Amino acid sequence: MDYDQKEMEKRVIESYQNDEKMMILIYAQWCINNDLEPKVLYEQAYPSQMKNSALKEALELTVTKEESEEIPDSTVLNVLQLFGNNDLAFIVQEQIDKRK
Repeated sequence: MDYDQKEMEKRVIESYQNDEKMMILIYAQWCINNDLEPKVLYEQAYPSQMKNSALKEALELTVTKEESEEIPDSTVLNVLQLFGNNDLAFIVQEQIDKRK
């Protein structure tokens, strides 16, 4: 594998990781905006994963409900499903259904 190919693979991986961090931040902020605890919902979806450092990092970047832009339910569901977090999307959908 030549240098250009390795460099391109590295950029693709970095881009995916950055997008994944954005997805987690969207999820965490949506939870805060809806008076939900991101860690609790995450643990319901993935009980075998005790600690999620990316979620912890995202929580440090969230703002208060009052400071945040609204995040539509459809947006959080779409980004979770885009990254294959279907179990978490299911839990989020349950919370949306409870609200209605």
